[in-house]
Amino acid sequence: MTEIKQLNLIQAINLALNDAMAADPKVLVLGEEVGDKEEGGVMGVTKGLSTRFGTDRVRSTPISEQAIIGAAIGASIGGYRPVAEIMLMNFMAVPMDMIVNHAAKLRFMSGGQTNVPIVIRTMTGTGFSTGGQHSDYTEAWFAHTAGLKVVAPSTPDDAYGLMRSAIEDNDPVIFIENLPIYWTPGPVTCQHVPIGKAKVALEGADVTIVAHSRMVVEALAAAKTLAKEGIALEVVDLRTISPWDRAGVLASVAKTGRAIVVHEAVKQFGIGAEIASVLSEELWGQLKAPVRRLGAAFSPVPFSKPLETAYTPAAAEIAATARALMSA
Repeated sequence: MTEIKQLNLIQAINLALNDAMAADPKVLVLGEEVGDKEEGGVMGVTKGLSTRFGTDRVRSTPISEQAIIGAAIGASIGGYRPVAEIMLMNFMAVPMDMIVNHAAKLRFMSGGQTNVPIVIRTMTGTGFSTGGQHSDYTEAWFAHTAGLKVVAPSTPDDAYGLMRSAIEDNDPVIFIENLPIYWTPGPVTCQHVPIGKAKVALEGADVTIVAHSRMVVEALAAAKTLAKEGIALEVVDLRTISPWDRAGVLASVAKTGRAIVVHEAVKQFGIGAEIASVLSEELWGQLKAPVRRLGAAFSPVPFSKPLETAYTPAAAEIAATARALMSA
């Protein structure tokens, strides 16, 4: 019988790293402050790992994102499976050349002779007034890059399962962690979650909400409100942004006939546009209303708390959009 643990996302990711390192001596962890001497990272995600596995396998690095990713790529080519931490997603812009021109392309450019099995962990999310240089969701940059996989869990169980699958994947995986839901507890079954497979977080018959990470939490809150009004939302948690589960999402929207794609990133040029386009092309004639997109305002993330709250989609906006679709 599978043991079920009650953990938050921080604990679930820590356990996944621990289990992966115990199972495979080639799994490494590197990044700023990841060692126990520095308290296991800014949020404690890697706490305890260097004590158990040693500083050769869990290595705190200088403040150099290019060095972190460059070292991870080199180690992966040498047969290791590094998990590299870039502390905040905004800082992913610094090693962008390493990620896009090297990690993502080496397998293609070597004719399949060279794999780059690295996981790049990074954190982001609005809600803590950390301002325009610390809170962006830039998943579309990486989803647009052939050769990269992008995952974003919304629950501790999926955080554990996706991390285990990402570490064992032979291609580079961007693993996005959302700060506001770090401390949300939930059951963890310690099972692998397949990359590229969405899940139906809530079944419903009226409107499909396609979301990932914290927006799944907001969608479920909207569903609870609308259920009192007789509107049943179906919430599809993408879990993997690239490659996204086209078949699963299409099946849900074919059933409900209405869809809203929600993401924390800015609405313009976001992944919602890609998903909405596919839904419109594939389900033309079956849709009961146009596919809608919800995303953040086309602006840097505000520092002001009231502006930051207004900037990001939330349950009330999802509920209002669903009501509008039902009357369209």
